[in-house]
Amino acid sequence: MDQRKQQAFRGTVEPQPLYKLKGEFFKTLGHPARVRILELLAGQDRSVGELLPEVGLESSNLSQQLGVLRRAGVVTTRKDGNAVIYSIASPDIAELLAMARKVLTTVLSDRVAVLADLRADGEQ
Repeated sequence: MDQRKQQAFRGTVEPQPLYKLKGEFFKTLGHPARVRILELLAGQDRSVGELLPEVGLESSNLSQQLGVLRRAGVVTTRKDGNAVIYSIASPDIAELLAMARKVLTTVLSDRVAVLADLRADGEQ
């Protein structure tokens, strides 16, 4: 048995550097469907049936993406009768999405300004 499997078997896992954990976290957020799911859940808790028409994925694909988010600890679930209700695990996730929007707005605005400058230079 290799060392990692032995550690996992004994319940001891070597701690990972924070940058690796952050990389894994951002990899979890690195799929457009997962970002859309989180945006919707930031507004309110929803069932799979409520998410389906909003996300635009097949049911099996949506379940797969929700599973990735759940295993990463980004969303939580609770039962409501037969329905499984999904929630974001922390309000900080909604803040992160809002910050990403703000950064993208700034970056894209800067690009538009550069393009406008290039067009103006080309017309001279």
